[in-house]
Amino acid sequence: MYVINKLEGETPLEALESFRLEKGIDLLSPMTYAGRLDPMAEGLLLILFGDECKKKGQYLGLDKEYDVEVLLGVGSDTGDILGIIGKYDMRSFEFEDISLELIQEKINMLIGKRTEKYPAFSSKPMKGKPMFMHAKEGKLIDFNEDEIPQKEIEIYSIDFISKEIINQTKLVETAIKRIGKVKGDFRQKEIINFWNNLLKNEDGYDMHLNQFSIIKLHVKSSSGAYMRTLAQKLGESLCTKALAWKIKRTKIGEYALETAFL
Repeated sequence: MYVINKLEGETPLEALESFRLEKGIDLLSPMTYAGRLDPMAEGLLLILFGDECKKKGQYLGLDKEYDVEVLLGVGSDTGDILGIIGKYDMRSFEFEDISLELIQEKINMLIGKRTEKYPAFSSKPMKGKPMFMHAKEGKLIDFNEDEIPQKEIEIYSIDFISKEIINQTKLVETAIKRIGKVKGDFRQKEIINFWNNLLKNEDGYDMHLNQFSIIKLHVKSSSGAYMRTLAQKLGESLCTKALAWKIKRTKIGEYALETAFL
């Protein structure tokens, strides 16, 4: 078993194949990864080799730790920056002065066990194909709520690290640059257009002066907890939109990022 550092912009499969090539591992040798990371997420990824592939289920059940940055005032259909965004919350500037006490109060409400629906843009199988395929086709609305797969998860702890302010121009420029790292078909052109439109109001005038808040957290959770969902729930608790600006997985069970092949 190998512990590697998946880079932002890579899919887990791309990270696996890059590692296989780097180490000169034969294409016929069985390899797989345990636990997905979205393209915009980075960090720890377990690569199983040979007979270890048969133990994938054991590794999938391990607890996880993440460094998560939550952007307030902006939402997307994926819950991270690689998604179609709507109009930003016109009250976003108000969150510049949000109290740390209120942030901590809302964070504490997210700790504990609960049953959560899988995100629309996830690889969870549903009716014969991954949910993200139904979502891209706009067909998720055709299903009843009780047909959407769900899972019991637990958030063990959330540590507040810091709060930072970013202006709208830098926000958009940074998002577009990061999205540019992604290969394959993830609607990048359409998504970048939506990010560019974030710089304009309904009358088409430039809106470069708004400030947005990014809350940095360290999260310990059970397997199956989506940090994109956690970011959205934190936004909801603060009565605004939110998305996962950055996600970095730092630990899986006893395996820490410091031990990864970087």
